[in-house]
Amino acid sequence: MPSGNVDKPTIEDNRDGTVCVRYEPREEGLHELAVKYNGEHVQGSPFKFHVDSLSSGYVTAYGPGLVHGVCGEPANFTISTKGAGAGGLSMAVEGPSKAEISCHDNKDGTVSVSYLPTAPGEYKITVKFGEKHIKGSPYNAKITGEGRKRNQISVGSCSEVSLPGKVTDQDVRSLNASIQAPSGLEEPCFLKKLPNNNLGISFTPREVGEHVVSVKKMGKHITNSPFKITVADKEVGDAKKVKVTGNTLKEGKTHQDNTFTVDTRNAGYGGLSLSIEGPSKAEIQCQDKEDGTLNISYKPTEPGYYIVNLKFADHHVEGSPFTVKVTGEGSNRQREKIQRQREAVPITEVGSECKLTFKMPGVTSLDLSSTVTSPGGVTEDAEINEVEDGLYGVHFVPKELGVHTVSVRYKDMHIPGSPFQFTVGPLRDGGAHRVHAGGPGLERGEAGQPSEFNVWTREAGAGSLAISVEGPSKAEIDFKDRKDGSCYVSYRVADPGEYRVGIKFNDQHIPDSPYKVYISPAMGDAHKLEVAQFPTDVAVDKPAQFLVHKNGAKGELDAKIVSPGGSEDDCFIQLIDSETYSVRFMPRENGVNSIHTKFNGVHIPGSPFRIKVGKEDADPAAVHAHGNGLGEVKTGHKTDFIVDTCSAGAGTLAVTIDGPSKVSMDCTEVEEGYKVRYTPLVPGDYYMSVKYNSYHIVGSPFKVTCTGDDLAERGAQESSSVVVETVHKVSKNRTQGPVLPHFKSDASKVTCKGMGLKKAYLQKQNQFTVHAGDAGNNILYVGMYGPKGPCDECFIKHMGRNNYQVNYVVRERGDYIVLVKWGDEHIPGSPFKVDV
Repeated sequence: MPSGNVDKPTIEDNRDGTVCVRYEPREEGLHELAVKYNGEHVQGSPFKFHVDSLSSGYVTAYGPGLVHGVCGEPANFTISTKGAGAGGLSMAVEGPSKAEISCHDNKDGTVSVSYLPTAPGEYKITVKFGEKHIKGSPYNAKITGEGRKRNQISVGSCSEVSLPGKVTDQDVRSLNASIQAPSGLEEPCFLKKLPNNNLGISFTPREVGEHVVSVKKMGKHITNSPFKITVADKEVGDAKKVKVTGNTLKEGKTHQDNTFTVDTRNAGYGGLSLSIEGPSKAEIQCQDKEDGTLNISYKPTEPGYYIVNLKFADHHVEGSPFTVKVTGEGSNRQREKIQRQREAVPITEVGSECKLTFKMPGVTSLDLSSTVTSPGGVTEDAEINEVEDGLYGVHFVPKELGVHTVSVRYKDMHIPGSPFQFTVGPLRDGGAHRVHAGGPGLERGEAGQPSEFNVWTREAGAGSLAISVEGPSKAEIDFKDRKDGSCYVSYRVADPGEYRVGIKFNDQHIPDSPYKVYISPAMGDAHKLEVAQFPTDVAVDKPAQFLVHKNGAKGELDAKIVSPGGSEDDCFIQLIDSETYSVRFMPRENGVNSIHTKFNGVHIPGSPFRIKVGKEDADPAAVHAHGNGLGEVKTGHKTDFIVDTCSAGAGTLAVTIDGPSKVSMDCTEVEEGYKVRYTPLVPGDYYMSVKYNSYHIVGSPFKVTCTGDDLAERGAQESSSVVVETVHKVSKNRTQGPVLPHFKSDASKVTCKGMGLKKAYLQKQNQFTVHAGDAGNNILYVGMYGPKGPCDECFIKHMGRNNYQVNYVVRERGDYIVLVKWGDEHIPGSPFKVDV
C-alpha cells in the first residue's frame, strides 16, 4: 500500500484454469501488487496501480501504460466514465516520438486505450473530460529502450588498519579475515602486508562502534585474534555527503566524453560504484585526483535516455539514479531480432537413452571425444556419431537420477559450451542462467557468409528465446529447432565491423551475453589458403611452426599468437617457395592459445586456430562447487561455498557474483580446493559464475536466493569478482573410486538350507545353499568364525538366478558361527551356530 504496509487480497480459484484476485483498497495513492506462482513473480509483477478516493460520478484512469512501457510495444490503460453523465472525453500523448493512439469503447462505461511509443523517454499522457483534466492527469510514463546496454565501474576506498604482529608474504596467502560490526553484520575483508611487515586489513566501515576482526589460518585464530577496532563517526561512509558536480548528469552528447566530478572528501570511507544503462554501452573512464575527488566521464554512442546509478558505500548519492538525456548523432547501428517459443523437453529417466546434439561444421568425427560423469562421480566414455552433415549427437544411458556432466572435446580442448549440465529426472531450476551457447558465430564471422552457433535450452525448461544481432548493417537471422532442447542459429550480415549478438531467454540475457563479434570483410582470395603440418605437441618458450599453401592466391599473409591471458605476439613468416609460407611462433603461456592467420587482412579458413600449449591438465569438467553459500542465504550473514579442484589440475579460477548489490568477497585455499566467502547486503537473486580456465564449470552460474532486510540500497545489477591461480590439489580423504550402485533389495526374502548350517565335519567339504531369487539385487557375504579364528576356506558359487552354493572346510573342533548377509543386512536366522 502507499503507506508501506502490506495487505493480502483474496484469491478465488474459478476452477477453469483462471484465478480471481479481489481487493478492496483502503488508501489513496500508488499501490503495488505482487503476484507470485511457486515463489516466482509472474510476468509483469509487481503491477502498479493508482487508487483514487473519489465517489462515483468522476472519470478515472488506470493501467500500466500510465506508468511505464517498452518502446516498440503497445502500452495500455483504461478510462472509466461510469455514472459521469454527459461530456466529451479527449486524450493526448506527447513524448520523444509520435505515438499512435487507438481507443475502444467497451460499452460498459469503460474505454480501453492503447498507444505505441517508438522511442524511449518520458511521455506525458493527458486525459480530459468536459475540457477539464481528470484527477492525476497529466500522467508521466517512462518508456525504456529495447535491450538496454549497461556498463559499470567500481573504485574502492577502504579504511586501512594495522594489526600487531609481523607477517611474511607467505603467511598472508594462507590467512583469511572477516570483520563483524556491532549490529552483527559480518563480512570478509582483505589482508595485506604493510611496509613495516605488520599485518594490515582493509574494509568498508558501515557503522559506528566497536568492530571485531577475526584473522584465521586454516580455520584457527592466529595469536592476538580476534582484534578489536573502534570505528568513529566520520569514518563511516555516508552517501549523502558525497558532492557531485556537472551538468552531464542531466544531459550529454554522443561520441564525446561527458565529464562530471565526484567529491568524497567529507563522506568517510566507502567504495564508489557507477553503472550506466541505455541504448548503447557507454564507455566509462575514471580519473582519481588522489585528493578525494574524481573525474568520471562516460561516452555513449546512441542518443536517448540513460539511467546512471552512482553509489557510495552501497548507498545512492543524492539524486541517483539520474536520468540523462543524450543528444547527438547515433552510429547507425542496425538491429534485428528473432524470437521463438521453446517447449520443455520430456523428462529423461534412468536407463533411457539420452542425447545431446551440436553442430560443428568442418571437423572430422575422429577428433571429437566425449565423456559423461554421473552425479556419483563415475566417468564413462560416451558415443558420438554424425547425425547429418556437421551435426553430431552424443549418446549415453544414465544409471542414476541427478545432474550429469557431459564433456565434449575437439582435439583435447572443450568445444564452446562444454562442459554441459544434463539433468536426468525432473529439472532442479530453470531460467536464463541455465541456457548455454557456443560456436564460431559467437567468436568471428565474414561479411556475406552465414555465421553459425548452437544454443542449448534443455536445462532451462520452457520459455521464449530471443536472438538479436546489432551492428553496422542489418542481419538476416535463421533459426533451426532440433526438438531435443537444442537449436541452431545462423545469421548473415552484409557489412564488416563490430557486431553484438544478444541471446535472451524469457527477457533475461543468458550468461556471457551479449557477445562481441568482429565480422571481417568478405574473404576474397583468403579462402584458397590451406594450412599443413599444424603442430600438436607444443611447449612454452619452444619455437613451433606450420605451413600455409597459397594455392594461387595473391596477397600478403600475416599471423599473430594470442595467449590465454590476452597478450599478443607476432609470428615470423617466411616464403619457402612461390606457393608456400612457413609460419613460426613461440608461445609464452601454457593453456589454449589462438593463432590468428590473415591473408590481405582477412582470416583464412579455420582461423583463429586454437592450440593447446604445455601439458595443460586443468579440466573445468572436474571442478565442483558445493556449500551453504550456493543455497538460500540471508542479508548481513557471512556465507561461503567450496570450489573443489581436487581432480582438476592447476588452472585459473574466476568467481563472479552478480546481484542487486556489491558483495565483499574473498577466496582462500582449503584442503579440498578453494573457499569463497561473501556477505550479501540486499535481498534478491544472485548469480555465481564459477569459471575454470575461462570455461563455466557444470551448474555455473548458480542462482542463489537471498532473503532478509535491505542493508544497502539496491541499484542496477552489480558484479564483484575474484581470480585465483590455483595449484594442483589432491584430496586426502576421498579416493577417486567407483561409486556403488544403489541396490534395491530385501534381505528378509532370502532363504537357506543344508546340513552345513547345523553340523560340520573336520577336513570335509561342508555345504549349504542360499536362495535369493525374490530378494532383489545385492551382494552375498558369507563368513565363518570359530574358537581359534576363521575357518580354512569358504567358497561361494553362483548357480544362476541369485541361487548360491556355499562350501567350507574346518580343521578345529568346537562351536563356530556362520554369518550370511545380503548386502548390509543379515538374512533370517543369521548368524547360525554350527557344531563341528
